[in-house]
Amino acid sequence: MDITTVAFDKPEDLNVVVGQSHFIKTVEDLHEACVHVPGMKFGIAFNEASGPCLVRRSGNDQELVDVAVRNAQAIGAGHVFVIAMRDGFPINVLNAIKQVPEVCRIFCATANPLQVVVAETEQGRGVIGVIDGASPAGVETDRDEAERKELLRRFGYKL
Repeated sequence: MDITTVAFDKPEDLNVVVGQSHFIKTVEDLHEACVHVPGMKFGIAFNEASGPCLVRRSGNDQELVDVAVRNAQAIGAGHVFVIAMRDGFPINVLNAIKQVPEVCRIFCATANPLQVVVAETEQGRGVIGVIDGASPAGVETDRDEAERKELLRRFGYKL
């Protein structure tokens, strides 16, 4: 078995969700999970793992569909999906994505620099996990905590 990392190629302003699913219907159901967020632009790619083994795609923004497809192809693992989004955040769609019956797991939901850890055997490729952003630099201080709480309230996530 060979283990490699695949750098996720995206503009800095994008959020992405990478996960695993199990059925061709995934791309349409993920589209339905994302389309309800007003103003959010998104692209979806799903690596089919049997039959013609195509990268299935959908979305409401061609640039983001292209980002999702390019990264799904680079990952190259069956049953993996990629959602690229702009003008919305994973928190707006993550529960809906988790409720899609075909979704088995979410590897990450992030805007950070991302690497996908991939194992390859004679059968194909699979995602082992992800490296999401940087390692911790320390423990938050009281000031850091106050800034975190203020940020969440400014964004409307807490009262």
